[in-house]
Amino acid sequence: MAFARKPLQSFILTSLLATAGAAAIAQGTAATQPAPATPAATAQPARPHGERMRRHDPAKMQAWMAKRQAELKAKLQLTPTQEGAWASYAAAMQEPLRTGARPDAAARAEFDKLSTPQRIDRMRTLRTQRMAEMNAAMDKRGEATKSFYATLSPEQQKVFDAESTRRRGHGGQHGRHHQPG
Repeated sequence: MAFARKPLQSFILTSLLATAGAAAIAQGTAATQPAPATPAATAQPARPHGERMRRHDPAKMQAWMAKRQAELKAKLQLTPTQEGAWASYAAAMQEPLRTGARPDAAARAEFDKLSTPQRIDRMRTLRTQRMAEMNAAMDKRGEATKSFYATLSPEQQKVFDAESTRRRGHGGQHGRHHQPG
C-alpha cells in the first residue's frame, strides 16, 4: 500500500510546487507591469454608430476578393470553353451577401418611440428578413459554384476543392469564412 501512495504523493507535491511557482511568476510579472491607463487616456474619439460598427473597408475587401479570384483562376488553368462559366461564377461571388441598408435617422427615431416589447418584435421581424436575404444570396452563390464546378476537369476540381478548403480555414493559414473565389 505504501508503494501506491508514493507516486500520488509525488504528483501532489509536484503540482503544489508548480502552482506556487506559477503564482510567484505571475506576482513578479504584475509588479513589473506599468499601471493601467485611465479610461480617459485610452478612450477613442467618438464616432457615429455606423462607422464604429464597420469592420472592413469595402474597397479593400473588393480588391482582396479580386486578387483571390485571379489566383484561383490562374491555378485552375481554365480552357477557353470554361471562360464563360468562370465569368458567371466570378460575378455571383462579387454580389454582396448583405443588401439591406442601414436605417436612417428618421427610421431610428421611429424605432426609439416603440415600447420595449414592440422593439423586440420589430427586431425579430428585421432579423428574419435579413436572414432570408442572406440565405437566398448564399443559395445563389452555392448554385453558381456548383454550375462552375461541373465544367471543371477532375484535376481542376481537385485544385478547386483544395483552394476552397484552404480559404475556409481548414488546413491553411486563413481562418476567415469566405466563399471560394
